[in-house]
Amino acid sequence: MNTDSKNVSNSAAKEDNDEIDLMALLFAILRGWKTIIFFAVLGLIVGVLYSRYVNPTFRSDALIQIEENSKGVAALGADISELIGSQASKAEAEAELIRSRMILEPVVNLLHLGIKLIDPNIGFVDRVTSGSNPTQINKPEGVSLKTEDGKIQVSQFDVSQDYLNQTFTLTRSATGFVLSNGFDDFKGQIGQTHQFRGTDGQIQIKVNDLPADGYPINITKQSLQTTTEQINTELSVVEKGKQTGIIQLSMTGANQQQTSLILKQIVLSYIDQNDSRGSEETTKTISFMETQIPVLKKKLEDSETIFNNFRKKYGTIDVSKEAELLLTENSQIDVQLNELKLKKADLTTYYTEEHPLVVQINEQLKVLNDRKQDIDDTILGLPEIQREFLQLSADSAINREIYLTLLKNYEQLKIVKAGQIGFARIVDLPINNFKAIAPKKLLIWVLATLLGMMLGTMLVLIKNMLRNVVKDPERLEAKTGVPVIATIPRSPVLTRFGKKKLPNRLLTYADNNSLSYEAIKSLRTNLMFGMPSQGRAGQRAKVILITGESPGVGKSFISSNLTEVFAQLDKKVLIIDADMRLGELHKVFNMDQYNGLADYLTQDTTHLSKGTTQLVKVDAVQESGHLASFIHATGIDNIDFMPRGEHPRNPASLLANGSFDHLMKELNLHYDYIVIDSPPILAASDAMILAQHADKVLMVTRYDDSIEGQLVYAVNQMNKANIKVDGIVLNDVQQGILSKYSYHYSYAYGNNN
Repeated sequence: MNTDSKNVSNSAAKEDNDEIDLMALLFAILRGWKTIIFFAVLGLIVGVLYSRYVNPTFRSDALIQIEENSKGVAALGADISELIGSQASKAEAEAELIRSRMILEPVVNLLHLGIKLIDPNIGFVDRVTSGSNPTQINKPEGVSLKTEDGKIQVSQFDVSQDYLNQTFTLTRSATGFVLSNGFDDFKGQIGQTHQFRGTDGQIQIKVNDLPADGYPINITKQSLQTTTEQINTELSVVEKGKQTGIIQLSMTGANQQQTSLILKQIVLSYIDQNDSRGSEETTKTISFMETQIPVLKKKLEDSETIFNNFRKKYGTIDVSKEAELLLTENSQIDVQLNELKLKKADLTTYYTEEHPLVVQINEQLKVLNDRKQDIDDTILGLPEIQREFLQLSADSAINREIYLTLLKNYEQLKIVKAGQIGFARIVDLPINNFKAIAPKKLLIWVLATLLGMMLGTMLVLIKNMLRNVVKDPERLEAKTGVPVIATIPRSPVLTRFGKKKLPNRLLTYADNNSLSYEAIKSLRTNLMFGMPSQGRAGQRAKVILITGESPGVGKSFISSNLTEVFAQLDKKVLIIDADMRLGELHKVFNMDQYNGLADYLTQDTTHLSKGTTQLVKVDAVQESGHLASFIHATGIDNIDFMPRGEHPRNPASLLANGSFDHLMKELNLHYDYIVIDSPPILAASDAMILAQHADKVLMVTRYDDSIEGQLVYAVNQMNKANIKVDGIVLNDVQQGILSKYSYHYSYAYGNNN
């Protein structure tokens, strides 16, 4: 093969490996379907419990329109609107204003939202079984909460700064109630207002009703900051659309009526504040006019009195044309001066002398005063009586004009104030629809189930990654360097019967037409062609040692069935249960454990009386009478059995003291095959001693159960002892779509009848 073809083959192999890894991941998830379904059901249960634990959530909505300008003053004319000025506001700014303490504090005080009542007797189970939890009701009359033993109602609860956000316990007593914070106990009468003085300040409370005696209720007075923050977490204020001027208020809560009431009061509080803000300038202007009207009226009356007295004294005076012109101009200047002074007085209520409007008026006043001074100098040239007449007449006319103008504006502003409104109006007040928006039970159940499935899938994958069980024969060969010479499928019949006692648990009797039995025969064929024609040192018997890395891998199953298929070749076969600690091969052949290997090695003849099985002289060993006492006929042609015997205290020492060597020499003379079922390598060192007498050493491991790292370690331990493991038998391989390695035994050939 050329280099290019090798590269292509390597690339294809790499892609196949990647695909197999992805398939292995998928199959690992599918194999863990029980775990995934368990966590999915567990998640569903948690979701159902949570949906019953939380209280239903309701929502109330309201709409407010924000107008750009106030139209109440403009309807009365341009002159009045100039006095009031224009009003303008943006919806975004007003939305933030609604969430402020200036708006929320009146609502908190009106509905006693700072008082929190909690029933500590309601636990998790109560909330789950009831499906809902009673919530407190806040009204202007007070705060109330229903309990299973009665109702609590508190109409007043005020505490000093140090007691804010502290939890008190309120209980009914024989004479009234007891309020306690763990340090002080305050006693009072129900229905009466009480003021107590504690170590941290004063407490004022009025309790109208309480549950039965001894039923505690937790009561807390929250600070204004805490209460408004809680309201804002449940309150949403946004402009509906862009530049629409429509503000939508939404509030959520556990009680529909309570939520609507709180939201309604927030809307009314904002509207009241808005109306007050809109009429504030008008109110200040009217107040200023009310202080000036009496002063101007008195000044007018004084000027008219002086002018009338002058006319009576001197009679009528004919004023020349020039004097009339001067007088007219002088009067106009005085009117302008008074108007400017009035505007200046109005502006100085809001601005300082440095404001541009005030500076402009001062400049106009200076110009008019200079002109007036010029006119006065001219009039000085007129006769004294004539000049005095003009002066008194002008004063009277000016004072009258100023007074009448101010009086007219005053009456107009009173009309404006009576009909003036703010720039915000209510479009929709909240209503009760009693339709819960949360919890969305179906959505919670679905999400909880999906989360449970995700958690189960993660655990399956993590378990698969951490445990790294034996599955892939090619991977085992690469890890251990030992070939996998057989994969034994799981027997459906034996699996169906489970641990039930069968007359004979060998596959030839229980399931002789299965893939498992055919795989055992394939293993026999592999061993026949893989072993020399004679055993060790030219002896007759060929010894096969079967062990495993840990208990429970099925080595006894493999040993017994492999012995049976060798016996079919008309060969004398002996199977030895060398696991003198926990061996159970005697159960496979429906015999007891006594008079076996351990007894032979100890050479203690007292064990012979303890067995319940009648000893049978085996033809193959009749010449050795003593050895025949420890070997039993199984009832199956060509198969003899040596059980484990009575459990000794030192099995490894017995195997190493030379008695076992003598035993094997004798047995080699009488049998064609000897199968030794040894203890697990990681549990005992017996297998390393027994392997010294074996022609083939087989390591049994269980598919999807044995740990790959343990198997590799067991093989390494044997290698360190200079023992070669000749092959690995992958036992209990499960066939099906969930196993990506089922191709190892996908075809069966035989009689299916």
